[in-house]
Amino acid sequence: MDKRTKFTLDEEEIPRYWYNIQADLPEPLPAALHPATGKPLKPEDLAPLFPMELIKQEVSTERWIEIPDEVRDIYRLWRPTTLYRAHRLEKALDTPAKIFYKYEGTSPPGSHKPNTAVAQAYYNKQEGVKRMVTETGAGQWGSALSFGGACFNLEIKVYMVKISYNQKPYRRIMMETWGAKCIPSPSSDTKAGRDMLAKDPDCPGSLGLAISEAVEDTVSHDDTHYAIGSVLNHVLLHQTVNGLEAKKLMEKANAYPDIIVGCIGGGSNFAGLYLPFVKDKLDGMKPSLRIINVEPASCPSVTKGPYAYDFGDEAGLAPIIKMFTLGHGFIPPPIHAGGLRYHGMAPIICHLCKLGFVEARAEHQLATFEAGVTFARTQGIISAPEPNHAIKVVIDEALKCKESGESKTILLAHSGHGHVDMAAYDAYLSGKLQDYEYPTEKIEEALAQLPKVG
Repeated sequence: MDKRTKFTLDEEEIPRYWYNIQADLPEPLPAALHPATGKPLKPEDLAPLFPMELIKQEVSTERWIEIPDEVRDIYRLWRPTTLYRAHRLEKALDTPAKIFYKYEGTSPPGSHKPNTAVAQAYYNKQEGVKRMVTETGAGQWGSALSFGGACFNLEIKVYMVKISYNQKPYRRIMMETWGAKCIPSPSSDTKAGRDMLAKDPDCPGSLGLAISEAVEDTVSHDDTHYAIGSVLNHVLLHQTVNGLEAKKLMEKANAYPDIIVGCIGGGSNFAGLYLPFVKDKLDGMKPSLRIINVEPASCPSVTKGPYAYDFGDEAGLAPIIKMFTLGHGFIPPPIHAGGLRYHGMAPIICHLCKLGFVEARAEHQLATFEAGVTFARTQGIISAPEPNHAIKVVIDEALKCKESGESKTILLAHSGHGHVDMAAYDAYLSGKLQDYEYPTEKIEEALAQLPKVG
């Protein structure tokens, strides 16, 4: 048996191109629509929000898009990231399965998010933008864009979902250390925020609402562009740097996954890892490959939401996109996996799911923390609450292998560490954490607000 624990690449092996799945989709993505007219978006419609190079990437069908040298130079601070074989977890589970994980927690902000944050900051700097505004759930994306802004001397403002702002003060401090301004959403800085506070002064916030505030802030300033950490095509594109590395590293390990597992909130982390592998499935090379997207049972967009056109934000300012959605008015419960609380999902993931190339599963909070503690006590890494969801499913699949005697190869997309999530672990370890399954009637109430699309 191969006893190696980690597999690495040299700096020069950092990919020079991102992989664009849109070149290989068997059916094109449904068009994104203008929030005011309901007609297909044109490049000029997005110009107030994004630099033209990102707009081109959003709609491109070129298979390979070159990574700028300036971006690769910053990637060198933490890339390539390491592929690990989880021998100790396998032994604890007494499973014949081979478990690997690609770990993104070594970036300066501690997650996968700077793979796109650095790229977005670079393209905005190239276009002469002085200021960028964004939203963040758990704070990983806000931290990453703050880091990216520091790399290119840009002013950054972050609207952070209030419940996470209160639960995770160290994320705010990270952002401020990199020079950004972070405020809780809903806030009094925007009309969208003020309207929500008038309706519900104790609103815990939502990612959709924070997006509304960030977009409103952006369009009211001439020197400002918007940045988004997940969902959109160009974001998933930038994250494929991880999946391309993973393919090379699995070759070094003389292995190919039978099952790939990762968590999804907006979808960028997991899609970035699995899209280069999906190409093998689309090409018919690996038809039996299973790709399992894991979401929280408290925010089950793919497993319980309809596949429909919906606004990307609460106030209806963002584009209308076709996705599995719980309704843009959905206000999620205050679970600790703040990065998984978006009402919808990346259109690319939804499209691949609808076509049957990937699948989805929902998991409860307590079981995911139990899995995270098992991972910490075997592999040593204290994971963020988000990847704990995927770890839970990896353990489940490994135990199925124990029952069947099959030696399947499982690859986990591990999106980041949980060093600023100790309050969540404290709540779990002290017995204060509870499961929450979102009521069907609440989902139906939110879905009644879906836009009418001809």
